[in-house]
Amino acid sequence: MSLLNQKTIKNDVKFKGVGLHNGKIVNLCIKSSEPDTGIVFKRVDLKINNLVYPNFSNVSNTSLNTTISNEHGVKVSTIEHLMGALFGLGIDNAIIEIDNEEVPILDGSAHDFIKKILVSGFSMSNKPIKIIKINKKVKVEKSDRFISIEPTKLSLDIDFELKYKNSIIGNQKNKINVYEDDLDDVFNSRTFCLFEDIEVIKKNGLAKGGSLDNAIVVKDNEILNEGGLRNSKEFVNHKILDCIGDLYTCGYRMIASIKCSQGGHYLTNQLMKKVFENKENFSVIEIQERNLPHTLINRSLLRSIA
Repeated sequence: MSLLNQKTIKNDVKFKGVGLHNGKIVNLCIKSSEPDTGIVFKRVDLKINNLVYPNFSNVSNTSLNTTISNEHGVKVSTIEHLMGALFGLGIDNAIIEIDNEEVPILDGSAHDFIKKILVSGFSMSNKPIKIIKINKKVKVEKSDRFISIEPTKLSLDIDFELKYKNSIIGNQKNKINVYEDDLDDVFNSRTFCLFEDIEVIKKNGLAKGGSLDNAIVVKDNEILNEGGLRNSKEFVNHKILDCIGDLYTCGYRMIASIKCSQGGHYLTNQLMKKVFENKENFSVIEIQERNLPHTLINRSLLRSIA
């Protein structure tokens, strides 16, 4: 059976942890689903109106996380790391049962999601995957920040740069090919913040579950986490992880070239909205073995992550 057919997980995958922003303990279970159902969140703590679809048009908040809501006001927040893991593993269809409104932050990266899903294994269908192909360049700017997307042949390239006054973070830049490069460093990179921002964030009712166990904290010229960074570009790599997760709110994997400077959840969501408001900007193509090479399946994810 083709590696380019739609796939879901083989066995249920369960997680339990704290929500980064609401500080509440949450249980999450990823279940298999039928072809063409996509990714669906189900709030099992609610009996009615409890399905929430991770679509860019359903994004209701982009302040320090990506939150999705349905027409009844039911929401699921901080979906980006899990969505990035599902994208990277090529999971097209899954039901995600969750008993609270925020996805557990775990260690602040996608590492634990990837590791446990790989252990579960995958179930392949006989339905070919569909992919978004970008036809025209689209750009969104805000002050000195921007994100753009333009056509490419067979890859999803993300070129991302950060610019921080802090000497530890500084100016970081990385470019990846999502379907061909080893993305271990991207999926292992944790969320981060400056120590001086923590008080303001908490005054805004966020980061109630934040700790050095699930976020990198930078104070002046020091990293407060024991052991320091996991890789030399962990800051920009985490922003790339966020970007991948937010891109998956288009519903499919994608063929495109993306460039971003100092962006985040808001700019990526605005880009998705701008792309899909005009049908000339994109095409939805059905992929068969004969018209796309196996490099669409990220080679680094066909092996276990340590």
